[in-house]
Amino acid sequence: MSAFASAENQNRELARQINEEARSNPASPYAGKFVGIANGQVVAVNDDMDEVVRRLRAVEPDPRKTFCIEAGLDYNQVQDIWSYAPLVCGRCRPG
Repeated sequence: MSAFASAENQNRELARQINEEARSNPASPYAGKFVGIANGQVVAVNDDMDEVVRRLRAVEPDPRKTFCIEAGLDYNQVQDIWSYAPLVCGRCRPG
């Protein structure tokens, strides 16, 4: 197994555990936060996703070895993101 595949598997498993904890325990320190994981370790927990991304880039320059989740979300549920497009890009208008 390559170093990349190993880091990816570790990151995904840790993310799954953190999300499961956050979903089952609203008092979890991860609940409702963005969590940055690099090489199988939590390296950032913050309300601000941009801050988590900055920390991830500082810790691990190879993005293939990093992972970011919003802990507590149901990632099996389909999310409609098109209704939020105007907030992301002023030129994007659904319809």
